[in-house]
Amino acid sequence: QVRLVESGGGLVQAGGSLRLSCVASGSIFSINSMGWYRQAPGKQRDLVANITSGGNTNYADSVKGRFTISRDNAKNTVYLQMNALKPEDTARYYCAAHDVLAGPHRYLEAWGPGTTVIVSS
Repeated sequence: QVRLVESGGGLVQAGGSLRLSCVASGSIFSINSMGWYRQAPGKQRDLVANITSGGNTNYADSVKGRFTISRDNAKNTVYLQMNALKPEDTARYYCAAHDVLAGPHRYLEAWGPGTTVIVSS
């Protein structure tokens, strides 16, 4: 079974920075893409950024120029560097892995439990 665990959330003032990390485990052979999503209270879960195994990235317009996603394939880890944080970035941030080969199984997607980011004004 594939397991994802996020870390790095917390409370930060507007304009500050945080770095989120997400490690995937479970006899993983390969992961196609990994991404970060966020969900604010009362709102839907939206894509923040994702990155393929080849390093191609995609960002939500609201975070372009402020957030950077990166990935260490050897460690099955994805990072999200968040700079110039705004109060509207406050949300629970979830890591996801898509098209995962682990042992004899293929998983279309796997999700972590999330980590909370609070940006104070």
